[in-house]
Amino acid sequence: MTGAQASYLKTLSEEVKEGEGYEDGLTKAEASKRIDALKKQAGH
Repeated sequence: MTGAQASYLKTLSEEVKEGEGYEDGLTKAEASKRIDALKKQAGH
């Protein structure tokens, strides 16, 4: 994943209080899917 994706995932994970939202070693595609899911959960 890119640095921007990692930063955004950390932010979203904290916002929805989901510790497992962020993990090291994700591919760009996996990070993108995780971001989309967390955005939906956060109501973005």
